[in-house]
Amino acid sequence: MSLILLAEDDRRLANLVKDYLGNHGFDVVIEEAGHNVARSVQTLEPALVILDINLPGKDGLSVCKDIRPKFNGPILMLTARDTDADQILGLEYGADDYVIKPAEPPVLLARIRALLRRYNQEISKPQDEYTFGELTIHMAARQVFIGGEEIKLSSHEFELLCTFAAQPGKVLSREYLFNIIYSRPYDGMDRTIDVRISQLRKKVGDASDNPTKIKTVWGRGYLFVADAW
Repeated sequence: MSLILLAEDDRRLANLVKDYLGNHGFDVVIEEAGHNVARSVQTLEPALVILDINLPGKDGLSVCKDIRPKFNGPILMLTARDTDADQILGLEYGADDYVIKPAEPPVLLARIRALLRRYNQEISKPQDEYTFGELTIHMAARQVFIGGEEIKLSSHEFELLCTFAAQPGKVLSREYLFNIIYSRPYDGMDRTIDVRISQLRKKVGDASDNPTKIKTVWGRGYLFVADAW
């Protein structure tokens, strides 16, 4: 059963959504205060987060901006504000989709299922080979070629590159990468991932002072640029 974190201060509406989604195979946890959402995301590790814009303590847009660097699952904005500005701002802050209240439960359910389906396809789709310009990655053979020349990578460097290649154009947080590579929680202080990425950049010919292939997105993480290879 997939866990959904619902950040909504309207208790009546939140319970209606919880009951409806619960009847369709989802476990829903309600969080009413905006300033508590980040902690709940970290503790619960939900499959998807639904954010109301008008939350007490911290508004949903600010919450979205805060949690996006550390949460790699889908974020759905739920709002009564029917304005393009709010919708655009939500998407720019990292939301994957939005639903205008009052939303029909079947519509909300369909949006949730679509987001989860797309997200699961992105992270689990098996692929034997990745090719971006002159870069070719052979998964089974664990080989990397740039312009026909094989590049020797360590195990962790190879796993990092494959993680990036599987999600091009998506900012991946340090916490996410650390969990993928080392299979343990990130303590907030360890800079091993930064060192690995620096080493990876050198081996693939990416400038350390101004990288264009694996970019640093300050405050958010790292971005694999597909068309830079």
